[in-house]
Amino acid sequence: MHDHHHGHEGHSHSHDRGAAHDSPFGAMIFILVISGLFMVAEIVGGLWSGSLALLADSGHMAIDTVAVGLGLFASWLSRRPPNAQKTYGYYRAEILGATLNGALLMVGSLWIFYEAWGRLQNPQPIEGGWMTVIAIGGLIVNLAGIGLLHRHDADNINIRAVTLHLIFDALGSVGAIAAGVMVWKWGILWADPAVSILISCLILQNTFRLLSECVDILLEAAPKGMNVEVLREDLKTVATVRDVHDLHVWTLASGVIALSAHICIREGADAAQVLRDSNQLLHDKHGIDHATLQLEPESFSHDDDAHLHCQKP
Repeated sequence: MHDHHHGHEGHSHSHDRGAAHDSPFGAMIFILVISGLFMVAEIVGGLWSGSLALLADSGHMAIDTVAVGLGLFASWLSRRPPNAQKTYGYYRAEILGATLNGALLMVGSLWIFYEAWGRLQNPQPIEGGWMTVIAIGGLIVNLAGIGLLHRHDADNINIRAVTLHLIFDALGSVGAIAAGVMVWKWGILWADPAVSILISCLILQNTFRLLSECVDILLEAAPKGMNVEVLREDLKTVATVRDVHDLHVWTLASGVIALSAHICIREGADAAQVLRDSNQLLHDKHGIDHATLQLEPESFSHDDDAHLHCQKP
């Protein structure tokens, strides 16, 4: 982590790499390994028992393994330092990773829905006993992964996307256990596809929310829950500040909010003090530590941009 502030000619920059990039590498590597091993176990179990359901579930576990690997790579990439070409570094790698994971979830859930609908119309024989036993193993694996990642997912959309994979696979395991028991004990073959359709609908709903958040970040929309007009009025309370315009607030990455603004100040104002007070206000009240502020005295004007300059009242 590093934090520095510098100013020049009416500009102030504050950069904070912060805890947003303190990704749980060890936990994700462990989850990657156990997901991969259990995927192999499901394939072997499915071939040995002749259970198509287990082979299909191994496909779900394969998607989870890819999702964890993608999230791990995105977390590693986001830690790389800035360079001359990528002046913000690789902050957005985790957003791209979350977007790709969301797309994987969307495609996977649609595929499950399609397959389940076909089986609902034409139920297939299922090894209910083996399905139940291996589904219990899958549930244990996914609950372990969720427990390891849960404390990290609140402020990191990439980790949240991986956790979402694990949560819905855990729900799938619960559904598979219930369906397996129904098939094993009572021969109710439609239970498996029915549960799969229900879970697919839940996945689609929550994946849409995740992807919407990713799109908002990539479009540099104002962070969710932040009122830009309130922020503008707060900046105008700083001593000697007359007005604030050309204000932009966006999310660079999870937990990293950036801001740029033009601040009109009175003639003779202490520019350094305005910068200090403005940055302090942004940090204390809005949690913004990456700000670019252009200070403009009342006499300053843009000849070509009359609507953007500061004018005396």
